[in-house]
Amino acid sequence: MRRGYFTDWENAGSSRNLLPHEFVHSWNGKYRRGANLWTPDFRTPMEDNLLWLYEGQTQFWGYVLGARSGMLSKEDTLGALASTAATFANATPGRAWRPLVDTTNDPIIASRAPQPWRSWQRSEDYYSEGLMIWTDVDRIIRQQSGGRGSMDDFARAFFGMNHGDWGVLTYTFDDVVATLNRVQPYDWAGYLNRRVNEVAPQAPLEGFTQGGYDLVFTEEPTNWIKVAEKRAKNTDLTYSGGFVVGNDGAITSVIWDGPAFDAGMTVGSTLLAVNGRTFDADSLKAAIKAAKGSNQPVRLLIKNGDVYRTIELNWNGGLRYPRLVKRGKAPGTLDALLAPR
Repeated sequence: MRRGYFTDWENAGSSRNLLPHEFVHSWNGKYRRGANLWTPDFRTPMEDNLLWLYEGQTQFWGYVLGARSGMLSKEDTLGALASTAATFANATPGRAWRPLVDTTNDPIIASRAPQPWRSWQRSEDYYSEGLMIWTDVDRIIRQQSGGRGSMDDFARAFFGMNHGDWGVLTYTFDDVVATLNRVQPYDWAGYLNRRVNEVAPQAPLEGFTQGGYDLVFTEEPTNWIKVAEKRAKNTDLTYSGGFVVGNDGAITSVIWDGPAFDAGMTVGSTLLAVNGRTFDADSLKAAIKAAKGSNQPVRLLIKNGDVYRTIELNWNGGLRYPRLVKRGKAPGTLDALLAPR
């Protein structure tokens, strides 16, 4: 990590999730590991198809323990979850063709090389979409059990085996299902098959939307997004035109089939001017905000190599940033999940 992980607390942002995430790997990934990921020697290929638990549930517990311990405030945790939910609900069109389980092959076939159209190709989505699935599993357990059970019970049953054993204990899909059924009887095999192994155009938002919160978009970014932009030195317009641009003008992300994509913007280009004036983050946001509700495009001067061209961004929805908003006053399952114990 960069210096300042603890001392620059206010600006550490998303990186603070790393400590609880890696802490959880002691149990999930090191001690308990997918059976076909464990190998007896370096000649035997590893298979990654259970990474939606190995990494997905570690991502889940990383945020849960982060919130419970105070590594992240509840506000920032909800901000992080809102960004995750919005990404998979509104900025991952590739889920229309690629099932989540197939992304577990990415460490093997892609080696974490940069992808020009990540939103269409999908890349290691088992981390964050896995988080969403396990959040929904917690909701189902709590609702089906009348509040008597939760993912804490699964963790005790699944990771609390063979106390004192330092060896690796492997698991299969059926082992995961069997443990869930001991915690709370349900059609877990069918549920996980639909979420993980089948093409699922709709994101698994139920852990949030049926857990007491609504995913909404507002003109003002959450603190989570503000800190993320500051650390990354960029302007995130994923939901305000479909692209991300660095403070130096470098285009670092373009959403497939979004307004910026339709205008001809590509990763690797450089944004030089907005409506005829030199680019900076404030002028770009002001132009997008001014175009809200009108039929006027935002004109952007783009440089790609030695080629300059002006494109028209036909986006009239203004600035939009995701957040989770509490529904009603009673605590929901998501509140119970994040509450300190």
